[in-house]
Amino acid sequence: MPLPLIYHEDYSPEFPADHRFPMDKFRLLRDHLVDSGLTRDADLLRPEICPNDILALAHDRAYIERYMSGELSREDQRRLGLPWNEALARRTVRAVGGSILAAEKALEHGLACHLAGGTHHAHYDYPAGFCIFNDLAIISHYLLQSGRVNRVLIFDCDVHQGDGTARILHDTPEAITVSLHCEKNFPARKAESDWDIPLPKGMGDADYLNVVDDTLNYLLPLYQPDLVLYDAGVDVHKDDALGYLQLTDEGVAARDESVMRHCLGRDIPVMGVIGGGYSKDRHALARRHGILHHSAQRVWQSHGCH
Repeated sequence: MPLPLIYHEDYSPEFPADHRFPMDKFRLLRDHLVDSGLTRDADLLRPEICPNDILALAHDRAYIERYMSGELSREDQRRLGLPWNEALARRTVRAVGGSILAAEKALEHGLACHLAGGTHHAHYDYPAGFCIFNDLAIISHYLLQSGRVNRVLIFDCDVHQGDGTARILHDTPEAITVSLHCEKNFPARKAESDWDIPLPKGMGDADYLNVVDDTLNYLLPLYQPDLVLYDAGVDVHKDDALGYLQLTDEGVAARDESVMRHCLGRDIPVMGVIGGGYSKDRHALARRHGILHHSAQRVWQSHGCH
């Protein structure tokens, strides 16, 4: 059986080419994974749209309605930083469906990866930082409330703090939020995760990987979660436009492999989302995001998941 990978054509709608948010990276990532022989388009799993009732497990219903009907306030539009149209709204709820499907496949097979996801700046009733609905928080509530897991751990390695996730899940002790992020970076006002690990600007591969290993060696035995949601943001990369860390391609690959091996070595299913990554060179960015899926494939083969 191939490694479960989740994607949908809705992920890269028409979008202003000069916009800071690289909306075409999802399609380019799919192209890269097919061209590099990691997967075939026919093997990619296509998700359903996430229904409002599931979105509402982590978000205010009035906010969901406002966004879906294109009636966000100007202040919310500014916080979000994305234009609105129907295709983008559909993409938003389709991608949450994709993260849910990836989590379900991880519970079933041990490992699964999304070709999108990681919208960790979205808050209960407002958007922020290109994030509208918080897939990590939604999955956590969805799986906990349906009784499919008793405890979930979110391991967020995006260079920016997962502030929305931390705030939405603040009163949910069964969802443990862990954020490794560059200290001096967006958001200016940090939230309080269960475990915040602020990193100094300019940190490179070796020091970063030590932090990842130490953190997982401590937290996984402590909490023994039934599922890990891994936000594999590549904005930790030295060439990222919005990050201040100095990881190389090799460092990112070592991080991704390490996280997945830590989890699977303890029989904990793990699901990967791509998180943040910003570059004017969209093809280079797609390859960088693809490090997650190539790393997952190596782990999948050596662990004999299925």
